[in-house]
Amino acid sequence: MSEKVMNRWLVVLGALLIQVCLGAIYAWSVFTPRLVEAGWSKAQTQMVFAAGLAMFAIVMVFAGRIMPTHGPRKIAIAGGIVLGLGYMLAGLLAGTNFGMILFFVGVVGGSGIGLAYVVPIAVGMRWFPDKKGLITGLAVAGFGFGAMLWVKLAGTWGKMIATFGLSTTFTVYGAIFLVAVVIGGYWMVFPPAGWTPRGWKPPAPSSKGQVASGTVDFLSGEMLRTPQFYMIFLTFLFVASAGLMSIGLMKLFPSEALQANGFSAEKASAMAGTAMAIFFSLANGIGRIAWGAISDKLGRKTSIIIMTGTQGLLVILFQWMAGTPALLYLGATLIGFNFGGNFALFPTITADTFGTRHVGQNYGWVFLAYGVGGIFGPIMGGKLGDMNNFPLAFTIAGCACLLAAGVISMTKPPRKA
Repeated sequence: MSEKVMNRWLVVLGALLIQVCLGAIYAWSVFTPRLVEAGWSKAQTQMVFAAGLAMFAIVMVFAGRIMPTHGPRKIAIAGGIVLGLGYMLAGLLAGTNFGMILFFVGVVGGSGIGLAYVVPIAVGMRWFPDKKGLITGLAVAGFGFGAMLWVKLAGTWGKMIATFGLSTTFTVYGAIFLVAVVIGGYWMVFPPAGWTPRGWKPPAPSSKGQVASGTVDFLSGEMLRTPQFYMIFLTFLFVASAGLMSIGLMKLFPSEALQANGFSAEKASAMAGTAMAIFFSLANGIGRIAWGAISDKLGRKTSIIIMTGTQGLLVILFQWMAGTPALLYLGATLIGFNFGGNFALFPTITADTFGTRHVGQNYGWVFLAYGVGGIFGPIMGGKLGDMNNFPLAFTIAGCACLLAAGVISMTKPPRKA
């Protein structure tokens, strides 16, 4: 009697449900103006964002390591509970206290995201070996679209912050995250041993444009001894720093730039919010799907070179684009589109380079680059913002992306001893 196999598209549904909630970390900028009004410095607002990103990356390594023994379903559900409780406790206990919000939203909330995030990626690659790039893009697209949803519910659509205040908004969000991630986590299971999609045959070892074919599986310890790991890590670190700095400043910097060009504070704030909540967030989600599909055709290495090179130029130019509404929206769209590509391209280049079997554990180590970038980029942007030198922040970040394109272009396939 053959084993009944779950419809693999349920994995995509569960992944989207989980990732929409995890994308709340990118909605942080909608809370920052109210916190600045409450006496926070710009640097403090970015410290919460940076703490969340750092815990996201650190805990993701732990989640990848325990997934083989505890199973992806339990890890995803645990992530939803931790994320939900972090936001709920911030709403119920913190008020506008910096230390408590840093802990509950940054440390606890970021840890919940780290637990759940790698699960849909690892599970999706097992169910869709025939569409790794596209399915990884779909699996993480909700993360980008989720930012738009939570920003607009808190702001212009739902007016939750204006109507109910920060605390209630945090509490309601936490309850939604807990329930939705637990539901999505139910479908996070690996396929049966030896299962493959009907009619699919593994590709031949050649992989034009890719770093490697993924035909050899590296354990994490083996991967960490290769130069290819560190080259991929540095590439991700540089481009993540630039994108995360741009996200953290997407409300503050354009508001100032637009006001300097004669717009009222209220109108400038609304346009900056639209740039983040609509243009950046939509493009971020679309970029995850599009770059995943593009990389299935061009290869991961070529796709990353194009993505990081163009991102470097865009981030440098953004310092002049942010003060003009049309150029602000264009810049936010293109930066968001490229930023979204990170989350389709780096999991798949990890799988292509070091194999699919251990990608849940291996990508956790690669993703630490995102955590380091999440500390460096936003805090640098916040510090230079307090010094009234946003242009220098964007110049440094853009140059880092151009350097990243050079690093990944020199990466060659690894050899396993």
